[in-house]
Amino acid sequence: MNNTKVHFPMIPVGCQHHVRRTPAENRAHRSPKCICRSKHLAMQMAYATEMQCASNFPLPHRFDVLLVLQFEHMKTIKGPAIFLAQFVQDKAPFNSLKGLCDWAAGHTYDGLQLPTSDKWLIDLEKAAESKDYCDQLKGTLHEYELEITELSTHLQGQLVAVHPAYDQMFDAFAPTEVHGNSKARTEWATNQMLLAAKASHNLGLDTHVTFSGAFLWPYMYPWPQRPTGLIEEGFKELAKRWLPILNAFDEAGVDVAYELHPGEDLHDGTSFERFLEATGNHARVNINYDPSHFVLQQLDYTQFIDIYHERIKAFHVKDAEFNANGRQGVYGGYASWVDRAGRFRSPGDGEVDFMTIFSKLAQYDYEGWAVVEWECCLKDSEQGASEGADFVRDSIIEVTQRAFDDFAGGKHDQEANRKILGLD
Repeated sequence: MNNTKVHFPMIPVGCQHHVRRTPAENRAHRSPKCICRSKHLAMQMAYATEMQCASNFPLPHRFDVLLVLQFEHMKTIKGPAIFLAQFVQDKAPFNSLKGLCDWAAGHTYDGLQLPTSDKWLIDLEKAAESKDYCDQLKGTLHEYELEITELSTHLQGQLVAVHPAYDQMFDAFAPTEVHGNSKARTEWATNQMLLAAKASHNLGLDTHVTFSGAFLWPYMYPWPQRPTGLIEEGFKELAKRWLPILNAFDEAGVDVAYELHPGEDLHDGTSFERFLEATGNHARVNINYDPSHFVLQQLDYTQFIDIYHERIKAFHVKDAEFNANGRQGVYGGYASWVDRAGRFRSPGDGEVDFMTIFSKLAQYDYEGWAVVEWECCLKDSEQGASEGADFVRDSIIEVTQRAFDDFAGGKHDQEANRKILGLD
């Protein structure tokens, strides 16, 4: 084997991803002429394949992993994008849509996932009623070379189903006029979801992210012993409340991607399957994949993709770590986030194997967005947002359009194939 050292094309020193800049410097530097790192990676892969054909040199492991995939109809993940919920504040630039767009563009994001609980960010009623309003909203983002990835109704979806133990705490997610009135709160939340379906359609979106809400979370651990049929009744009622919403999203041509999250009745694969069955395997019941919640449950988050990839329609890039010790494990002992065995971290700071995740999502033709959801108990949000864009961009696999061994292939027809097999 030829062990000649090969020098790959280098990323230009002037590229915005080669050095750390302030948001303002990134914004000024952002230009179509600046080739992003992911495109350089694609160039390097193509160059590596060409050189392998010429000299049979051993490819580095990263390229070896990437090139063994089947590429003919594969799609490249979109990104980076960022979920704005954790950044909305009562101060500039985080208190206006244009301010947030300018800030996100300065950090070189390409997409925004929009929470829908603040009318100054997006007015759901207007978006559901007016295509012109939606076009203006998209136009504002386009001024900053940004796109809307999905709308989020995590807070409203939570209120579709609430166990009475949480009534007082979850009232904070709803308007004051429905506080203390669980029936009115549920009706408000359901209407918000119906508006979100129409708004997503008017914005030209095909996926929506949310929470499922929960009736059963207080009974997650089977002590005292659960009465027979309790879990089935809970999922039956959950499906009953969601089916009109799911049908509205179906009419709008939009998938509902539930974030499987502790505190929700949909929090892992088994609970997702229960809900899916209760809805009659509704086509719009899908998943917003977030590996951080699975790390904290000690669930195999990569095998999860193998099992449920057909239902994964959205993706939160959120990291986590699990440090079990002699005092606590997955339950956390009521400790603060800093002191919990399982805690959320900025992308790249935890233990999530994102290289495998991005590879599997590419393998299974995931064509949605990679959206940074920043939550970290240690790192400042500004640093997390700045690093998150580069982290996602460097993780995205620009899939090639040909197999690595095409050079050794040949064109054969059925007659030739039968001769090869000794059948004729």
